[in-house]
Amino acid sequence: MIIDCHGHYTTAPKELGDYRDQQKADLKKNAQHQAQKGTLKISDDQLRDSVEGAQLKLQRERGTDVTIFSPRASWMGHHLGNASTSKAWSEHCNDLIHRLTKLYPKNFVGVAQLPQSPGAPIDSSVRELVRCVEELGFVGCNLNPDTSGGFFNGPGLADKYWYPLYEKMCELRVPAMIHVSEACNTPYFQTTGSYYLAADTVAFMQMMTSDLFKDFPDLKLIIPHGGGAVPYHWGRYRGLADMLKRPPLAEHVMRNVFFDTCVYHQPGIDLLVRVIDLDNILFGSEMIGAVRGVDPESGHYFDDTRRYIDALALDERDKRRIFEGNARRVYPRLDARLKGRRP
Repeated sequence: MIIDCHGHYTTAPKELGDYRDQQKADLKKNAQHQAQKGTLKISDDQLRDSVEGAQLKLQRERGTDVTIFSPRASWMGHHLGNASTSKAWSEHCNDLIHRLTKLYPKNFVGVAQLPQSPGAPIDSSVRELVRCVEELGFVGCNLNPDTSGGFFNGPGLADKYWYPLYEKMCELRVPAMIHVSEACNTPYFQTTGSYYLAADTVAFMQMMTSDLFKDFPDLKLIIPHGGGAVPYHWGRYRGLADMLKRPPLAEHVMRNVFFDTCVYHQPGIDLLVRVIDLDNILFGSEMIGAVRGVDPESGHYFDDTRRYIDALALDERDKRRIFEGNARRVYPRLDARLKGRRP
C-alpha cells in the first residue's frame, strides 16, 4: 500500500471560495464582525466532480492508494479576522473533508484544519480537534506555527501556550503536520516558495532548542516539504546542537519529528534519504498543490514523487517503510482503520 501523507483539497467547489469572500467582505465593513457558521450548499455530485478528474485521477495514474487529506493550506488564512472567523471557516472546511472521506473511504482519510487566530486562546483548536477525531474520524491535524501570516510574532512551538493542544493530541494519539498558510507579509515572503520552507526550518530549530519532547515524549510532528532546509544543512544543525549544549539530534528531536517527500527533483530525494534516517521519512506528494507543472528535464510532473522513491537504490523493504510503514506508525488511528478495527 502506498500512503500519501500530504494532500490538500485544492479543487473545492466555487461555493467554498464564495463563502470565504463573504467573510472577507463582512470584515471589510466591520473589522470586529462576529461570524456565524451558517450553511454551505454543496451537493455530493459537486464533491465527486471536484476530485474525480483531479486527485482520484492522479491516484490511479500514479499508483497510490490512500491520501491523508486536509483543507487547502494556503486558504487556512489564520491571520484574517478573529476567532469567530476562523472557527466558522475551519468547521466548514473540515466538514467537506469529512464528506469526501465518506464518499471515498478507500481513497481519503481526514486531517483537520484548526481554527487558530492571533492572540486567541488555544481552546477552540482543542475543541475542533476533538470533534474532528471523535465525531468525523480524522487521524491528525495541521498546526500553523505562525498565525500572523509571515511576521513570526506569536508564541514559538515550545511555548506553554500550545501545551493543551499537545496534551490532547497525545491523548487522542494523533500527530500534527506543521504547516503555515498564506503569506500576508508579501514584501518578504512568497507563500509556497519561501514562506512554507522558511517556516519548516524555523519550526525545526524551535524544537531543537527546547525541551518540548521531554515534556511530551509521545508527541509526533511532521515537517513537510522534505523538512525545509534542514536535511541540506544537517551538519549545521548537528553542530549547533553541540555548541548549544543540546543532546544529539537523533535522541533529542528525531524520535518525534518526521519529514515528508514533497521534494520535487531526484537529487533532493537522494539527499533526503542519505541524510535522514529512513524511519523518519513519510511518503508525500502534495499533488495539485504548490508545484503543478511538468518538469521539462524529465517530462513528468514535478509532484509525481512516487517516481523519485521508485528510483532510489533501496531494497523493497526500505521503500515500503517510506511508502507505508512509517505512516502507519506515525498515524496509529490510520493503521487501526486499515486493519479494520476501531481506532
